[in-house]
Amino acid sequence: MSELTESVAKTMKEFEKLPGIGKKSAERIVYHLLKISNEEAFALSDSIRSMKENVRYCKRCFNLAEGDLCEICRDSRRDQTQLCVVEQPRDLIALEKTGHYRGLYHVLLGRVSPIDGVDSGQLTIDALVKRVKSGEVKELIMATNPTVEGDGTALTITNRLEGFPVKITRLARGITTGSSLEFANNEMLADAIDGRQSFE
Repeated sequence: MSELTESVAKTMKEFEKLPGIGKKSAERIVYHLLKISNEEAFALSDSIRSMKENVRYCKRCFNLAEGDLCEICRDSRRDQTQLCVVEQPRDLIALEKTGHYRGLYHVLLGRVSPIDGVDSGQLTIDALVKRVKSGEVKELIMATNPTVEGDGTALTITNRLEGFPVKITRLARGITTGSSLEFANNEMLADAIDGRQSFE
């Protein structure tokens, strides 16, 4: 990269670290940033700084938030007796886009995956059990991704909650096994929510 200035080469290397961004994509992004106005470029850098400084996990459900609680947890109109368990905030966003679910969420921040060295203690399962113990939750909807790891995570949670007076359901398998919620279309997700069934 001797033909590039040090700043350009360094910026390209930083973009290459992002998921889905290779050398060519990083190069296009950097050259685009060089062409736009300072105001536009600095607006991007300012928004990244602001996001990193202000966004945290909701203290109740572990969704993304800019205060102690996320927008969903602060909404008193939501059904407080339903809790939908998802792996990541992006899965929550995918379900919200359907407009079919009006309960609350619990974000696990991952899934049990021994091959990746992730066990249940690294997820927010203890906090989930505590929420169910409060007695307010009547139905727990398992919306982990339909993969081996997602199903294993749901089974781990179900075993932890054995004996609790809570109905445990799972999304109907309108979602293809091995896929991710974030890539499912709205109709597929809506059908999965409406057709949920008892978790066994």
